[in-house]
Amino acid sequence: MSAPMGILILLISYFIPCTTPRHSGRCCPRNRFGCSMAVANLYGTDMKTTDLAALNTARRNGKPTLLITDIDSGAQTLVIDGAANGDIAVTGAVAAAIERARAEDRSRLAQIEGRRLFVQIFNPPRRLIVVGAVHIAQPLVPMARLAGYAVTLIDPRGAWATPERFPDVEIDRRWPDAALEGLAPDSRTAVVTLTHDPKLDDPALCVALKSNAFYIGALGGRKTSASRAVRLAEMGFGPADFARINGPVGLDIGAISPAEIAVSIVAELTQSLHRPGKKQAAS
Repeated sequence: MSAPMGILILLISYFIPCTTPRHSGRCCPRNRFGCSMAVANLYGTDMKTTDLAALNTARRNGKPTLLITDIDSGAQTLVIDGAANGDIAVTGAVAAAIERARAEDRSRLAQIEGRRLFVQIFNPPRRLIVVGAVHIAQPLVPMARLAGYAVTLIDPRGAWATPERFPDVEIDRRWPDAALEGLAPDSRTAVVTLTHDPKLDDPALCVALKSNAFYIGALGGRKTSASRAVRLAEMGFGPADFARINGPVGLDIGAISPAEIAVSIVAELTQSLHRPGKKQAAS
């Protein structure tokens, strides 16, 4: 099969809806991001067995992976967790196209320096780790799941973290730092602390700040944030770490009720994922 025909089939398959829930982490045979074995056959470019094995391993391990294919020549490059291996150099406009596809969380066709490159994304499922089984968490959990996040709720307080209050949600009753260390936040993970209790929030933030979590948010106003910064400084953290914490958590939309605050949090998660580096102006 020729490369152009292979890419045509791939583009058609891209628009076939997936029948597997987005937050399940499983690969549907008709997933718009494609199963790796199917991808190898669609291009007609004799994808290297070693590359295919590496792609499958990376996906099983939850590492962000991209496959770049030159539609006309069939040349390919596999990018796993930022490390590129292949015939297409990941520099300049190619690197920019990759970053855009990664930020949009969507595979895309790019015209670069006379070449037609298809950048295919194999991102692991997005995760949201919520610390605190409080009232805000009740609307936040289902909203985040609707937005495509696999949600884990952490709270050692058994009276708060119950299946009755949070049905069909993974509940971790370990102390927040132990739970987060076990969950190992990565670049596809957001961490939000909602307890307003330093005994619970601070240990979670300490672990989150040492991770590659793409978003870290903490409930509390500016006074609370300032006090938190003092405590974290005593633990060895600095201004660059404080800047990673979105506090008050959520976009400033005038939210008052728990549901409105949950909306603002999901909105800020979306902004941080798709427009990294863009911060709302201080009000």
